[in-house]
Formats: sequence, structure tokens, C-alpha cells
Amino acid sequence: MFYHKGPAVVFDSEEEARDYLMNKKVKPGSVLAIRYEGPKGGPGMRELSIPAAMLVGMGLHTSVAMITDGRFSGATRGPCVGHIAPEAWSRGLLALVKNGDIIEIDLEKKKLELKVPPEELQERKANVKKPERRIKGVLAAYRDGVGGAEKGAVWLYQDD
Repeated sequence: MFYHKGPAVVFDSEEEARDYLMNKKVKPGSVLAIRYEGPKGGPGMRELSIPAAMLVGMGLHTSVAMITDGRFSGATRGPCVGHIAPEAWSRGLLALVKNGDIIEIDLEKKKLELKVPPEELQERKANVKKPERRIKGVLAAYRDGVGGAEKGAVWLYQDD
């Protein structure tokens, strides 16, 4: 699939997506949007190969797309777009997606587009709520200091 356009089904974690795939009916044509799994949100840019493999096992890898601010392995099949940046945790566009929003993926044009008017996106941005993911110690320091995927998701620890 080099082109896909369909309604978003939104998840705030890999676990939510896996539960949905196991217990709900996935409609062909959907775009599964898994957010808050990027460098800061995960934290650590989690790999989403299990949901991708589940789609293959369900025979949906040619009719259901998946997008995430997390990452995929080289073995992922089907229309899966990862490393979306800026990530949802940093209030990137993925944080603004709602169930039913139309998402267009066009690989030949190198385009990933959320079909929502800019005014609506501005309104949504003012109301973004991150999921509660309490962390401490090194993971908290990592979240505070890591750069986005667009900058290599690098954490340069600096002792002040």
C-alpha cells in the first residue's frame, strides 16, 4: 500500500492498541494512531512491532495503516509510519488526532496529512492532556533531556 486514506482510531499507548486489537473489531480502511511512545513519551521510543505483527496475523496489514511517534523494526510489514515528530508528548500534531479524523498517507508524494482545518487544530492544541506516566530517577532525567526523533532522539547527559 503506497496510498491509504482512512479514519483514525487513536490510542495513548501500545498496550491500549494491543487490547483493542485483541478484543474489538478492527475495520479495514482504518488508521491506527498510537501516540505517547516517542523518546519522551515512552520514554525511550518504544518499538511497536507487536501491534504491527498482530495486523499481519489478522490479515489486515494490507487494509489497515498504523502511525506512531514510536518506532518499528525492519521486519514490519504493511503501511506503518513511525518516528512521527515532533512527538505527542511534546504537543506535536499526533497529540491532536481524534477518533474519526481522516489521515492520508501517500508514500510516493512523501506525505502524511491530518485532514483537519488549522483553526480546529489550534483549538485542540490548547486542550491537549498527556497521559499520566510517572517516572523517576534516570528515566525522568532522560525524558527531561532527550531530543526528538527528528534530532536523533539523543540524550546528552550533563552533570551540572
